[in-house]
Amino acid sequence: MGKEKTAGVDLLHGRIFPSLTGLALPIMATSLVQTAYNLTDMAWIGRVGSSAVAAVGAAGMYTWFSSGIVLTARMGGQVKVAHSLGQGNREEARAFGRGALQLTILLALSFALIANLFASQLIGFFGLENGATIISARNYLRITCGLILFSFLNQTMTGLFTAIGDSKTPFVANCMGLVTNMILDPVLIFGIGPFPRMEAVGAAIATVTAQMIVTLVMVSRARKEPVLFSHIRLWQKTSGDHIRAMVKLGLPSALQSMLYSAISMVLTRMVAGWGDGAVAAQRVGGQVECISWMTAEGFGSAMNAFTGQNFGARQYSRVKKSYGVAALVIGLWGIMTSCILIFGAAPIFQIFIKEAEVLPVGISYLVVLGIGQMPMCLELMTGGALQGLGKTMSCSVITVVLTAARIPLAMFLSGTALELNGIWWALTLTSITKGIVFVGYYLWTLKLLPAEGAPA
Repeated sequence: MGKEKTAGVDLLHGRIFPSLTGLALPIMATSLVQTAYNLTDMAWIGRVGSSAVAAVGAAGMYTWFSSGIVLTARMGGQVKVAHSLGQGNREEARAFGRGALQLTILLALSFALIANLFASQLIGFFGLENGATIISARNYLRITCGLILFSFLNQTMTGLFTAIGDSKTPFVANCMGLVTNMILDPVLIFGIGPFPRMEAVGAAIATVTAQMIVTLVMVSRARKEPVLFSHIRLWQKTSGDHIRAMVKLGLPSALQSMLYSAISMVLTRMVAGWGDGAVAAQRVGGQVECISWMTAEGFGSAMNAFTGQNFGARQYSRVKKSYGVAALVIGLWGIMTSCILIFGAAPIFQIFIKEAEVLPVGISYLVVLGIGQMPMCLELMTGGALQGLGKTMSCSVITVVLTAARIPLAMFLSGTALELNGIWWALTLTSITKGIVFVGYYLWTLKLLPAEGAPA
């Protein structure tokens, strides 16, 4: 594969447990740092009041939705770069890396334009009650989505760094962004020193500034990375074949994520029927739950790269053995987070919102969702492994069908004596089902892999 060496983990030849965990732990730590971003915002904005939390929560649904859009470039680029490196073809890997970054920039600029032009209509979808909340949500949306380029670049570059076995650079970059966010949040939200009190707008500015810092750190590191990034010239044309190959792999995951967030938006609108306080409780509860699902998703990203490289190299025994290791690690993580959410619901939620009428709603959310954490973690990890095999369409179909089932299930259960809790139970029951289906499907897929070294 040439003389150049990356600072990343050797995914093709190293022992499976050290190689996989060596790649996964920084990714999981990065996910925790990204969760800390959101929790920091929520902890400070929660001191303004539940209406401000509702504003950030409603607008934040569209930044979540945008993460699905960039998956076309991130997932397609990450998988194709990993496959190319596994096959020993660095020129192909560089072409896919360049195309992924070019596609990322195009998608970011397009989404930013749409978000600003239709900000009023997008926020109006949720049916918020308070006029000041609506204005705050609209302003938060225009800032965070208008400057979404930095977030998009961070996500795609994280995927490309992961594909070459370097998960430490995104971790360091995100840590620096977190420090920036932690400093700026109280200053801009409450107006410390020469800065005016900006509340939700201040949280948006702090978040975007932190994302800029992350981008600068990763670009600085990328300029010195010898295998992939230092050979990429963004102004060079990428062939249509490379773009189509990435879109073919990445689009199913992108559609899955966008539909997932769109379904969540519909559920949020249903939650809004119980008032802005219920929306605030859902937002805080969702951010706390991120500790579990973002970490599992991070491990899934590691499985994507590990599986992708070894699949490309036709080392199917390593593909099979890695899943057992991953399932054990992420299963234990899921059990631990379940215990934290179930038994620590009250003290955790009170960190963010102390309003008496909102507190019981938030506690119920955490307890009910805590029950389904382990299967949800297994689902996300297994999804990453399947994507590494190129099975992005299968993942998307399973996820979309079972996630869409949340809407009729929530409508039914919320019409019973469970009321609002019925919506929370719809989330948990479908998470358990997805975990079972994903694990079963992946184990079946492993049985179909050919003999070691044979073409798939």
